Amino acid sequence: MSLPDLGEVYLDHIAVATKDLESSVSIFTKLGLNFSEDREVVEDQKVKTAFAKIDKHANLELLEPINNEGPIQKYIEKKGEGIHHLCFRVDDVNITMNKLKKEGFVFIYEKPKVGAHNCLINFIHPKSTGGILIEVSQKQE
Repeated sequence: MSLPDLGEVYLDHIAVATKDLESSVSIFTKLGLNFSEDREVVEDQKVKTAFAKIDKHANLELLEPINNEGPIQKYIEKKGEGIHHLCFRVDDVNITMNKLKKEGFVFIYEKPKVGAHNCLINFIHPKSTGGILIEVSQKQE
């Protein structure tokens, strides 16, 4: 079986759903992580985010719902707070989607959307990945 060539792929972030962003920032700060002072609201996903660098590539992303709507609010209602998804940085989201669709993966959105840090994103449905929600992300200049 030949695998699709997706270019350089690395872990970009682990996302954690939380009811209280600043309380979670405090917990992870006590564990030694340094969070950016910036908080970004991603209207499309109805969340406020905070990021802490883990290593050269990876970050911890905390996600707090900004109202009683959106996927993170629904996730917390259904499963409670905790790890929500893994995100992998790819060179080109559209190429990655096309190649992975040919391998049988199903994506949440028909086309990529703009996520945090102005990245192009899409999510692979957990039914395609053994129950794990996986995001693919492309940095835009």
